[in-house]
Order: sequence, then C-alpha cells, then structure tokens
Amino acid sequence: MTTLGYVLDEIFEQHRAPSGHPERPARAEAVRTALSAAGIRDRGTQIAIRPATDEELVRVHAAGYLGDLEKALPGKSGWIDPDTYFSPRSWEAALAAAGSTSELALRVLKGELAHGLAVVRPPGHHATIAQAMGFCLINNVAVAAAAARAAGAARVAILDWDVHHGNGTQDIFWNDPNVLYMSVHQFPYYPGSGAPTELGGEAARGATINVGLPAGSRDADYMAVFDHVFLPALAKFKPDVLFISAGFDAFEHDPLAGMRVTKQGFAQMAVRLRAAADRWSGGRIVAVLEGGYDLDGLAGGMTVTLDSLVGAAQPMPAIAPLPDETSLARAAIEGTLAAHRAAGVAIPPAETAR
Repeated sequence: MTTLGYVLDEIFEQHRAPSGHPERPARAEAVRTALSAAGIRDRGTQIAIRPATDEELVRVHAAGYLGDLEKALPGKSGWIDPDTYFSPRSWEAALAAAGSTSELALRVLKGELAHGLAVVRPPGHHATIAQAMGFCLINNVAVAAAAARAAGAARVAILDWDVHHGNGTQDIFWNDPNVLYMSVHQFPYYPGSGAPTELGGEAARGATINVGLPAGSRDADYMAVFDHVFLPALAKFKPDVLFISAGFDAFEHDPLAGMRVTKQGFAQMAVRLRAAADRWSGGRIVAVLEGGYDLDGLAGGMTVTLDSLVGAAQPMPAIAPLPDETSLARAAIEGTLAAHRAAGVAIPPAETAR
C-alpha cells in the first residue's frame, strides 16, 4: 500500500500572529501552495480535521494546564510568554492540530494509510506537560504518539530534526521506556536543553537520545548523526510507528538559527527515515510540521518530505563518514555515544542498521 494521508486545512492559518512574529500564517500558506504544486491531492488522501478529545490531551498534558488554556484563549488575543502568542481562534487551531495529527496516526497504525503528513500549526514540540512556550500550546506529536500507544502500538519513536531541541516532547516521555525520543539540534541554543547526558528518567534510561550540533553544521554532519546514532538506535528499538517532528529551521537561510542544511539535506534525512520505517516499522511513518521560518526553505523541505513518503521505496543509503576528528560535529556525535555507553545503554554500531 502506498496511500498517503495528509492534514492540510485553512484553520491552521487562523492562528493569527502579531505583526512581525516569525510563526505566522504565511508559513502554512507557503506549504499549502508548495504541496498543491507538487500534486499532493493526486498523491494522497486528505484527512478531515477534528479537535483532540479530552482523553487524548490528558495523556500528555496536565488537566489544570488544559483548563487554564481553555478559559484564557478562546476569542481573545494575548501573550503567554514573550515568544508565545494567541489570537481569537488559536485554541480552535491548536485543538485541530493535535486531534488531526492523532487521527492521522491512528489511521496509519490501523493500516488504512501507509504514511502521514500533518501540516499543522501552532507547532508543538516545546509544549511541556504543564507549560506553553516557544510558540507552542499543545504538543501535537506527543498527543499523537500517546494515541498510538493507547491504540495498541507497543513502541513508538519520535525523531525531531527541528533546529531547536524539543524539550516538551522530551519532558512528556522522559520516564516512558516505550517511547524513543531522538533529537538533533543546534546546541547550545534555545531552549537550553538537549545535552548528550540527557538520557531519560530512571525507568527509561537510554530512551532519550540528544545530539547537539554546533552552529554552521551542514548536510554531511546531519547524515553522520543519522547513520551513526539514530538509525542504529531505531534498528535496536524497532518501533511500531515512527514520527518525525519535522521542523525546517535548520535550513541554510532560516532567520532564527545558524545551521546550513539544504533542501537536499532534508531529502536525505527523509529518505533515511522512510527506509527505516519500511524496514523496522511496517512502513508506518508520520511527519508533523514544527518550525521553519524561511518560507522557501519551509516549502521546499515539506515538498521533499512529501516526495520521500510517496515515492518508490529506496534502499538504505550507504553509511555517511563521520566528520573530521577535529570538528565540533564529530565531538557532538562521539559525546552522545559516550554518554550512552557510560550509562550502560550503548547505541549499536552503524553497521547494525544496514
């Protein structure tokens, strides 16, 4: 089966940004235009939006936190913190983002769809159990991952390639050994978390994997992270479904970060994860939009992700070489591997994923 399910709706443009804010409706508009030009309607099935249920939300967020948002947000405009705004329809959009992503994941898990692509906003990976931050209100990928677990998935993996560490997703699954959270991000950088020694809680040691790359890292550095850290971890974990927290702010021209990833770099990451899902997860993979603030990079990144999901299956690429021994990127990769070895939860060698 090659059917792609996708979420793409104008409600996500109703989360209206104050003037000059980078997380703006034009992001969703740019992606919608690009995916339409790429023929998404002929290549997949659009999934109707729905709000997240209370049951879905309380699996990952504190009831008191959700109640506070529900009282404060609908029909109003304001700020939760200096970064995170809301407008009259933000709560509606946030509920639709989480609920529609969950619906997509459930259909993929049931085998009704092969893959999923959720173009939603506001983004979610900074939202913790009880705190909105970093433009995020509800943690969409966490709600969907928890829904998949509740529906019978024994193991779920989330790979976060957004340039900012997904502190919220890490927080939510910190003590859950059945959810593997992996993040490659600029480090040190906002929100300050994502050190290689952050491995998961006592009950889930090794189920959190962080690789913090230096500013200026390029495609080759990311491929090395995937091939020497993430893919071997996936080969060992063998998730029933693989989620991508797909942020595109590591793009070389993004205004909020300092990475140098190209559109082809995102394509190479997506191809690797499609191959990983085909090999270890029955092909079940769901990509969920997070950040990305250069509209060209965002639109191009989502288009190549679409292409990787609906295109013909490809073999796993050859193992990328490690960066030069003197580079900070090499040190970051080796630091993560060393931290896991020291904790007794070693990540297998790269060859195990081939």
